[in-house]
Amino acid sequence: AIRPSVRHAHRATSALKALSIHRSSCSVRRLHRNAPAPQSALMTTISKTRLKLPAMAFAAGKPGRDCPRCPRLVAYREALRVKEPKWFNAPVPSFGSADARLLIVGLAPGVQGANRTGRPFTGDYAGVLLYETLSLYGFANGKFDARIDDGLELTDCRITNAVRCVPPENKPLPVEINTCRDFLNPTIAEMKKLRVIVALGGIAHASVVTAFGAKKSKTPFKHAGKHMLEEQNLGSIALFSSYHCSRYNTNTGVLTTPMFRDVFEKVRRYLDEKQPSAL
Repeated sequence: AIRPSVRHAHRATSALKALSIHRSSCSVRRLHRNAPAPQSALMTTISKTRLKLPAMAFAAGKPGRDCPRCPRLVAYREALRVKEPKWFNAPVPSFGSADARLLIVGLAPGVQGANRTGRPFTGDYAGVLLYETLSLYGFANGKFDARIDDGLELTDCRITNAVRCVPPENKPLPVEINTCRDFLNPTIAEMKKLRVIVALGGIAHASVVTAFGAKKSKTPFKHAGKHMLEEQNLGSIALFSSYHCSRYNTNTGVLTTPMFRDVFEKVRRYLDEKQPSAL
């Protein structure tokens, strides 16, 4: 990464301190709380909408290393580049082939996870449960070792985030979520074989629903819930949702390993029954 000038570095460091001072347990709970109580069995609700993905101003869903669109995230990113110059510290690209039938949408990069390594869900706890589960159900091959050169490969699966840049306190603002949807939309649209989206957490779920132009009242978030979305070019897309696989959710029992596996077992069965993989 290019180091800013001394004055720029001073401003960036000040921004990091200002953005990092206030962190409350209440805000963390609000981020991860998507439903009142855990559920052990997979539950399914189905709703249908007909839509057309909005035209995007940015091709292929790639924001570029120095995306300038969210001032707060830019300031935080620049501050991290000063503090940790060896980290990735840039919008994190999608991981996996655009030819995949499964797209997993997370919230945003973790500061010491994907923001550090440059690969979604790599470097912090959330990736341990996610990649272990993907391997169990045939969506990943190789050993996950929490680094981008661990040799892990995705099979018929792609992973992206609703917000590409790391947000302070892991809390993107609504305006940042809306702005970054300009990259989520084309990421979805370019996946011509897409059949299933798994949204991890309520924010990712809501962003996907908005991307498809569906009514949130008819497509509410619920762990292990399922909604059918229709897109003019892609056809029917099944949206499955899960609590986010964060350490907070697993430590508090909001999400258990069996609950998380239930979702991907259902996804595996859906893909195998509806359209067997050509891989």
